[in-house]
Amino acid sequence: MATEHNNGHGCCKSGPGYASPLEAISGPRETLIYVTAVYSGTGIEKPDYLATVDVDPNSATYSRVIHRLQVPHLGDELHHTGWNSCSSCHGDPSAQRRFLIAPALVSGRIYVIDTKTNPKAPSLHKVVEPADIIQKTGLAYPHTSHCLASGEIMISCLGDKDGNAEGNGFLLLDEKFDVKGRWEKPGNSPLFGYDFWYQPRHNTMISTSWGAPAAFTKGFNLQHVADGLYGKHLHVYSWPGGELRQTVDLGNDGLLPLEIRFLHDPSKDTGFVGSALASNMIRFFKTDDGSWSHEVSIPVKPLKVQNWILPEMPGLITDFLISLDDRFLYFVNWLHGDIRQYNIEDLKKPVLTGQVWVGGLIQKGSPIVAVDDDGKTWQSDVPEIQGKKLRGGPQMIQLSLDGKRLYVTNSLFSTWDKQFYPDLVEKGSHILQIDVDTEKGGLKLNTNFFVDFGAEPDGPSLAHEMRYPGGDCTSDIWI
Repeated sequence: MATEHNNGHGCCKSGPGYASPLEAISGPRETLIYVTAVYSGTGIEKPDYLATVDVDPNSATYSRVIHRLQVPHLGDELHHTGWNSCSSCHGDPSAQRRFLIAPALVSGRIYVIDTKTNPKAPSLHKVVEPADIIQKTGLAYPHTSHCLASGEIMISCLGDKDGNAEGNGFLLLDEKFDVKGRWEKPGNSPLFGYDFWYQPRHNTMISTSWGAPAAFTKGFNLQHVADGLYGKHLHVYSWPGGELRQTVDLGNDGLLPLEIRFLHDPSKDTGFVGSALASNMIRFFKTDDGSWSHEVSIPVKPLKVQNWILPEMPGLITDFLISLDDRFLYFVNWLHGDIRQYNIEDLKKPVLTGQVWVGGLIQKGSPIVAVDDDGKTWQSDVPEIQGKKLRGGPQMIQLSLDGKRLYVTNSLFSTWDKQFYPDLVEKGSHILQIDVDTEKGGLKLNTNFFVDFGAEPDGPSLAHEMRYPGGDCTSDIWI
């Protein structure tokens, strides 16, 4: 498969995706979203599933789940997904975006789902069994999946079969989704694993650090941070060589760095990473000597609180994304309950342009209250939607190609959901849509859209990551 970058010139038939991020903005409006929905860890003995949600406002089934593809096993914990082919393969007319790769974080299985034959009713194409992965690579706990321009699939794995972080690394599947081996060179595995993003024009891949599966699968324990079972580093690799070139220590400002995104413009040598526990958005960038550095770009102050497990509550930035034109950055505070929009046209001076409260632990009606420096207490005003009280906090987000609609789910990981938002497990997730002002900035909850996973046929389920059939701003990479 071609690896040269394609600027969209010429009349030849092209491959999947778009020639550039700016071309993608003009792509068709989304009509479907695929959402991972979880029963693992909820007490309901049913398999997890991929939900197909109708997001076409002209459809009779708008804002409803129209299909559920159950996987064949219990206890998987479907989490993040990726494509077999994206805009990185745009220069190859033989490639097509057909299969959604769905790693199961807990069981270690990897499901390959056919979305092309019937986009409204995807079907299971193949299952990669954990025993095969462990035998050939030693890897377990698969998380982020990205397609490569070579046709291979690369998946970050967070540990070994026993949950030790020391065994983590990057799994390669070939074009038939058979286990090929590890991507990184021997002796070049990271300290911890989680997310990753590659920027070929800078010959670089950077990965992040969550923690040891033996720790995070049991729920969050602050002592585990002190015990060194959680990460605070970025790992800089040569691309596509797989050599660990630099380990960037983010320090206490960067505890639990989760999602990472380069700017979409493939010529840019900068991006952002969200530090969950420290609740900082951190910008990373290449320096004059070719190494990588970082700075705290957007800090979220912890709130002083009453009636909670700690005297201060971090925002817990669990997801963020960047609009395809690289103008706006969006992130969520899962515990505080707000979604924020920043203008990042001046990368060194992000400007808050939108904020909306859609859940969280300090909303009105909660026993937990925030305390200002002057001693006054307050709670956030979270609206009901279609007569339903919003549950949990904003967690995963996905943006429409044109940047005008932001979709939001609220489940992080079943064990953590149970710990911080027990009512979320009991009553189920939901998906919200936020209308975005792409001119001046601004966020507004769309009251016509509400997908209630508390009303599912087999009982309340936990909705996590979202993908459009045509690709989106968190799965597509341009080369």
